[in-house]
Amino acid sequence: MTRSEAVRHAATTTLPSDGASAAQSRPQAAATGVPLAVVSLEGASVAVGGRTVWSGVSLQVQAGQFVAVLGPNGVGKSTMLKAVLGLVPLSGGRVTVLGERPGRRNAAIGYLPQRRAFDPGTRIRGVDIVRLGLDGDRWGTPLPGWLRGSKGRAARARVAEVIDLVGATGYARRPIGQCSGGEQQRLLIAQALVRRPQLLVLDEPLDSLDVTNQASVSALIQEVCRSQGVAVLLVAHDVNPLMPYLDQVIYLAHGGAVMGSPEQVITADTLTMLYGTPIDVLRDRAGRLVVVGQPDAPTDHRLPR
Repeated sequence: MTRSEAVRHAATTTLPSDGASAAQSRPQAAATGVPLAVVSLEGASVAVGGRTVWSGVSLQVQAGQFVAVLGPNGVGKSTMLKAVLGLVPLSGGRVTVLGERPGRRNAAIGYLPQRRAFDPGTRIRGVDIVRLGLDGDRWGTPLPGWLRGSKGRAARARVAEVIDLVGATGYARRPIGQCSGGEQQRLLIAQALVRRPQLLVLDEPLDSLDVTNQASVSALIQEVCRSQGVAVLLVAHDVNPLMPYLDQVIYLAHGGAVMGSPEQVITADTLTMLYGTPIDVLRDRAGRLVVVGQPDAPTDHRLPR
């Protein structure tokens, strides 16, 4: 990835918004005193090119929850994220994000899209990639001394704070192309956090990472949930690296969805029904669930209503 591509990529993680700032975007308590869900889908359906991708999906994601959207290729996992961001309209049902329609509170969302690795020759520093989370939606590339005075000091302090939060201080000033895949991903998560979002939307953040880095990044995301009170909606193909850290899972398959805690949803019977092919769920020596036999593509079966 070239420097100009890196800047364009970073800019895409700063979402446009027609609503208030992130600080004004916190979900308000209902009349009962119970906070509104960060993300709520009620009987939601999406159609792309005249084909229904999924329908009748209802789910809620609360503040501080780590939720994974799972399922085989082609079932619409990334499409669900785009619906939450207001990039794909629903064909039926209802979705609210931070108490508003999708798109109105995007200033309060940190977004990490699917990506490919930075080219080894990319010279832009990790700290500058993180900084673009603050100003990457502006025209042009910031020059040295991009902010001065108290505003500049506050911005630099915030960048340093999130870099420390993700454990990247030791390599943040290294060119991003010279960082490992796991190091790059930590810096991009810091970029998504720099505006103090209420919701993190992460599309395949474990893709192309080795097993050790998959576990490390999964643990980091859980820590962000707990320490910052941020809701996380994450798309993944393989649940195994995420299993110890999740609060809820959403399994998409064959046009519908099942949602619940990992113990409720990740069972041999449920996954076999979802995928239409035998799936085993085992426990390792530490008692952790492990899914065996996940298919790479959906079959023609349909979920029962």
